[in-house]
Amino acid sequence: MISKSSGEFYVFRLIEGDDLMGGIVDFANKAGITAGAILSGVGCVKTARLRDATGVDIQRIDEHMEIVSVTGTVSLKRTHIHVSLSKKDLSVIGGHLVEGCIVNTTAEIVILALNDLSFADAFDPTTGYNELCVSNREFK
Repeated sequence: MISKSSGEFYVFRLIEGDDLMGGIVDFANKAGITAGAILSGVGCVKTARLRDATGVDIQRIDEHMEIVSVTGTVSLKRTHIHVSLSKKDLSVIGGHLVEGCIVNTTAEIVILALNDLSFADAFDPTTGYNELCVSNREFK
C-alpha cells in the first residue's frame, strides 16, 4: 500500500540528562502526531542503550558519543527508531534505540508529521514482530 500525505515540521531540542527515546516519544504524544518520520537527529549522548539485530540483546555503552543520525517512525500508537553513534576513535555503532540512551549536552530533532495518516502496528507471523500498519486518517 502506498499512502500520500500532507505534512508539517516540528523541531525541538532535548537537553543534558534527557532520555533520547523517551524525549522523542513524549514530544510526539504532546504534539498529537498520529504518523511521523524523523528527518534529522544530531547531538551527543553520554550513555547509549541499543538493541541489536537479534531483537533480543540490549547493550549499554557508557561513553560520550556523537549522534550521527536518528531515523525512524513515530506516532501516538508506535515508535520505531534507529540511531548511529560515533565514538571518540570515530568508529560508528548503531542499532534499535531503547530507553536509557541519555543526552550529554544536546539533541536536535526534526520530525515531519504526516497529517493525513495514522500509524499502528499488528503482529506479522512472517517476521514474528509487530510491524507498521499505515492507514488514512479520517478527520471529523
